Amino acid sequence: MTWFLAQNGESSVILRRFVLPLIAAAAFAAPAAFANERVSVVATTGMIADAARQVGGDLVDVRALMGPGIDPHAYRQTRSDIVAMTRADLVLWHGLYLEAQMEDFFTDLSRENTVVAVADDLPRDRLRAHDDYADKFDPHVWMDPALWTMVVGTVADALTQVHPEGAEVFASNADAHIAEIARLADYSSATLTDVPESARVLVTAHDAFGYFGQAYGFEVLGIQGISTESEAGLNRIRELVDLLVERDVAAVFVESSVSDRNIRALIEGAAAQGHEVSVGGELFSDAMGADQTYEGTFIGMIDHNVTVIAGALGADVPPRGMDGKLSAGY
Repeated sequence: MTWFLAQNGESSVILRRFVLPLIAAAAFAAPAAFANERVSVVATTGMIADAARQVGGDLVDVRALMGPGIDPHAYRQTRSDIVAMTRADLVLWHGLYLEAQMEDFFTDLSRENTVVAVADDLPRDRLRAHDDYADKFDPHVWMDPALWTMVVGTVADALTQVHPEGAEVFASNADAHIAEIARLADYSSATLTDVPESARVLVTAHDAFGYFGQAYGFEVLGIQGISTESEAGLNRIRELVDLLVERDVAAVFVESSVSDRNIRALIEGAAAQGHEVSVGGELFSDAMGADQTYEGTFIGMIDHNVTVIAGALGADVPPRGMDGKLSAGY
C-alpha cells in the first residue's frame, strides 16, 4: 500500500496570527500517547471515521468532526476541533477540495502533526473533473466502491505509520472491510441493473453522485454543482424542469445534508407544466445516517442509497436492503 499524504499550500495571515498559536498551545498541553493506549484519530467526515473504525478496530479511538446532516463543503473548524486535532495521534481528512474551508488549516497543522489527506493521491485518470475549478477534481469518490477501497488502504497505511505494532491487525481488518465493500458493489450492480434504461436519470440537490453514475450507468443531474458553495440560478431550475417534462422523469431525490428548497422548486415547476414529479426518497450524499445506526456506516449509507434509488426508479428491491438491515422498508 502507498501513503497518501496531505499536500501543503500557502497559509493565510489569519491562520498564522490566530490559529497557529492555538495549535501550539494545545500541542504543548497534550500529553504524549503511551504505547499501550489506543491510537487517537480525528477524521473530518463520517465516511473517513467509519473507515478508521473498521480498520483500526479495538486499537483506535476515532472522533468525527462532521456528524449526520453536516455539509463538508461549508464546514469550518471550531475551537474544540482544533484542540482535538492537535492532541490526536493521527488526523485524517479527505482532500480533493472537499473541506474547502479548512485546507489552509490542514497545511499549518501538518507541520507539527501527522495529517493525511486520504483521497489526494487517487489515480487522476479515475477522477472526474470539477465543474467550478479547472485544476481540481470531484471529491465525492465514496460513491464508487472501487475508489473507496483505495481510501481504506490509505487509512490502513496511515494507522500503521503512527502505530507500527498494529500493522497486522490493520491489514487484516482492511482486507475484511474491502471484502464487504466488494459484496456491497455486487449487490449494487445487481439491484441497479433492474432499473429500466429509460429511467436511469438521477436528479439530486447537488452533483454528488457523478461517480455513482459512472459506476452504474446513470445520467446524474445536480441542481447545484459539485460544491454546495455554488448557487443554482433560475435558468438552471428552468432547464431541469423542462428536462423532467420532456423525458417524463417521475422522481427526484433530496439529500440529507443539503436543503430541499431547490428540489421543491423543481417539483412545483413541473407541476405548473402538468407533469407530476415525486420525491423518490432522501439520499446520503456528503454525510452518513444517524450515529449508532446501520445507515451511519459506509456500508449502510450506500446500501440505503442504492435501494432507495432503484426502488423509486422502477426496480424490484429487497424491502430492507442488502442484508435486511435498513431501518425503513422500500
